[in-house]
Amino acid sequence: MRNLKENLLLAGKGMMMGAADAVPGVSGGTIAFITGIYEELIETLRRFDIRALRLLFSEGPRACWQYVNGSFLLVLLAGIGLSLVTVAHAVLYLLEHQPVLLWSFFFGLILASVWSLVRHVKGWDLGTSLVFFAGALLAYMITSMVPGAVTATPLTVFGAGMVAICAMILPGISGSFILLLMGLYAPILNAIKQFEFVTLGVFGAGCAIGLISFSHLLSWAFHHQRRVILALLGGFLLGSLNKVWPWKYTLSYTLDRHGDAVPLVQRNVLPDVFVELTGQSAWLTPSLALMAVGMVLVLVLDRHNR
Repeated sequence: MRNLKENLLLAGKGMMMGAADAVPGVSGGTIAFITGIYEELIETLRRFDIRALRLLFSEGPRACWQYVNGSFLLVLLAGIGLSLVTVAHAVLYLLEHQPVLLWSFFFGLILASVWSLVRHVKGWDLGTSLVFFAGALLAYMITSMVPGAVTATPLTVFGAGMVAICAMILPGISGSFILLLMGLYAPILNAIKQFEFVTLGVFGAGCAIGLISFSHLLSWAFHHQRRVILALLGGFLLGSLNKVWPWKYTLSYTLDRHGDAVPLVQRNVLPDVFVELTGQSAWLTPSLALMAVGMVLVLVLDRHNR
């Protein structure tokens, strides 16, 4: 049972997750791992199973609540929700007006997170190394894909919910970016805007089933193949750096729910090439400083979690 101070700290971690999830390309799962709550989150989600239902009907809501670690999930979700109506707006503002600086911070954050994660891999061997590089290659390929266009039918919306939520809890892969790749980012946002409850219900059902199913798989992996899953997640983080590289040249745009143009396809470039192509400042010194801040933050959190 957490005390008040620990619950406030957990809510703060939830706010950090919510702010990260607001940025297409940054996963809340990454923040969960950095802040040391990733495995507890996976184990909590895994407990929404048949046993929880049996406890609910046989011993009552209190026993079920304790079994699923409900207090942890409630405080974390409260932090995420609070972030979505407060901090996330500031993050989205920076993404629109100072993207280079924001991406620089996240680049340093994720770069140091790779070290923080692989540090926990005990006994590197050839197999573990291959899994690490396979994860990095897969994440790189996913973040390099050109967004497609999938027709929004109940089946595709349900499937998109399952896939996107799985990506959201994986460090290094963003659920919103997966929706963008599938061509369903705009339809889902439009459904939220237009209060299309049928579409949102189908999407939410896909998210719920995907989240519970995938959490069981991750929980099993942490208990039986811990070294392998840590190496794979570390690879995902390394490969995702392709998406958060600060200096990008936009090749094409799409429209968001407000009708504003947002980058769709981008190419990573060096700072000097960025200046030449866009005519904008590369903000090299402050960008490097923010990278360092992100790295130091991870090292401090890593030491605190230890």
